[in-house]
Amino acid sequence: MQHFFFKPIDNAQLIVFRVLYGVLVCAECFGAIATGWVKKNLVDPKFTFSFIGFEWLQPLPGNGMYFYFTVMGILGILITIGYKYRYSALAFAILWTGAYLMQKTSYNNHYYLLLLLAYIMAFFPAHRNLSLDAKINPKIKTDVMPNYVRWVIIAQLFIVYTYASVAKLYGDWLDFSIIDLLMQGKKDYALIGDVLQQKWVHKVIGVFGILFDLLIVPALLWKPTRKVAFALSVFFHLFNSIVFRIGIFPYLSLAFCLFFFEPKEVRKWFLRTKEIIIPKKLLLPKYPAFLLSVLGLYMLVQLLLPLRHHAIEGDVLWTEEGHRLSWRMMLRSRGGTSRFKVVDKATQEITQVDLDQYLTKKQRRKVGAYPDFIWQFAQHLKKEYQQKGQDISVFVTSYVQVNKSKRQLLIDPKTDLAAAPWDHFRHNEWILHRE
Repeated sequence: MQHFFFKPIDNAQLIVFRVLYGVLVCAECFGAIATGWVKKNLVDPKFTFSFIGFEWLQPLPGNGMYFYFTVMGILGILITIGYKYRYSALAFAILWTGAYLMQKTSYNNHYYLLLLLAYIMAFFPAHRNLSLDAKINPKIKTDVMPNYVRWVIIAQLFIVYTYASVAKLYGDWLDFSIIDLLMQGKKDYALIGDVLQQKWVHKVIGVFGILFDLLIVPALLWKPTRKVAFALSVFFHLFNSIVFRIGIFPYLSLAFCLFFFEPKEVRKWFLRTKEIIIPKKLLLPKYPAFLLSVLGLYMLVQLLLPLRHHAIEGDVLWTEEGHRLSWRMMLRSRGGTSRFKVVDKATQEITQVDLDQYLTKKQRRKVGAYPDFIWQFAQHLKKEYQQKGQDISVFVTSYVQVNKSKRQLLIDPKTDLAAAPWDHFRHNEWILHRE
């Protein structure tokens, strides 16, 4: 086992990937400012919906979040050029974790993937060539890395794609109705808008989406299918970029393909250097058994976390319990309305809450259809009234539609959500089951 994981291999894949990773990090952070994403999600809202348990993690006041994302963008530049790489990469990972956890109104799976990758890259030896660190300190310069580095990336991608494929094996994807629903919002796209409304296109997207996610990693690993698989990857990810406009994720996915090509080819294409001679001596860390244990535990968590919804009562598509961090991508469209009623326990006075006074348009859509947002807003109301010296109950009437199903009651209207706890590991009984 030690021979497989710690044998030296050419590090060209990792070195080139680091440069592309840094460029994409920079583009993501400065792009979030330029496109208004930071303003819309972290500056304008009166408060943000953080991940439950991280309510203390709120955006910096005033223009603080612009500076926050600017710092992350600068760290992306430092990662690209490989300057103070360990500190730059780890600092970005920590700051990105904060940005990720402090808001989920604009949740995207690629934010989570970037979070995982940020920590992985911070501990990988990606700065030992083609970097200012290696130029300043030539002693760290090397053309090799341990084999486990490549396989950790491949294993992570295999998990992501495989779970994404398996998640699509349900009724609304297999009858292409969810694809039809997702494409309805693309009617106004120039040139392709009308094409995306065609039933045959929906069938192609549905079948191709399942097969691509299931087979792309094995196809890239196998040399006879590698070039065809890469060509399909380019088409698939550019299609997603154009149609779904999901930021850097498609380009990050294409950058991952470096780890599937022969290092000598990567070295020739990008570094313009000849194939190197690989030494035979193993690149053993100080505590190899400990490192392998940590990597094994990490992969075990990555394998189990997307399965947790099976241990929670109810349909995850309806309850959303166990949906996030599970690579369940492009599977549902939710819409609904939620009416909040505040009851003063002392006077029994009833107040109907005007959501427009509290929430942005996007936040209102989330509170209208997602149980965790509904619960968190009820907790926010509870705190607001407590500051006024009032003890209240919060009752919600919420009717929700998932995909093309009929609209149904989501929240038990008799449950006081101000007093109800949130359970991360079991079904919350006040979320009603779908008929």
